[in-house]
Amino acid sequence: MRRKKLRTAGTGSDTDGAFQVEVTMPGRRERCSRVGSAVESKPVDGQQIPRIVRLMALAIKFQDMVDRGDVGDYADLARLGHVSRARLTQIMNLCHLAPDVQESLLSYEDDQSSPLTTTERDLRKVLHSVCWVDQRQAFIEITKVGAKSDDQALRLTKAPR
Repeated sequence: MRRKKLRTAGTGSDTDGAFQVEVTMPGRRERCSRVGSAVESKPVDGQQIPRIVRLMALAIKFQDMVDRGDVGDYADLARLGHVSRARLTQIMNLCHLAPDVQESLLSYEDDQSSPLTTTERDLRKVLHSVCWVDQRQAFIEITKVGAKSDDQALRLTKAPR
């Protein structure tokens, strides 16, 4: 831990009673990284993993930690990750997506011609529906908006039913 030294001093040779005090105080701590940036990925083969893919993997990992009992609840995770409970809930809600939608996000292979433009905010609209069939349809719609072609949108949502 870094320490700062605060010196309050008079002239030590004076006879007027001046003295020197040295106090060690804890320095300013480096801030821990936030959850979103804690998952910063190293580029694999020169490619950056899309943020939504990293958030989806993080939500699954956090849910596994809660299920195993490594952490007590979401509030503990929020404190550990230095994010608000509301933000952690937004991330954890990704676990409520249909399994094939989750799989299509996690298995997304980025090529330069078709980058993934789906954001976590877009997926919140998909999560308004509890029915997986409706979620799939909404996911297809939001990926069509960001996709350059219908073929790319279908490739993203192609999964066994």
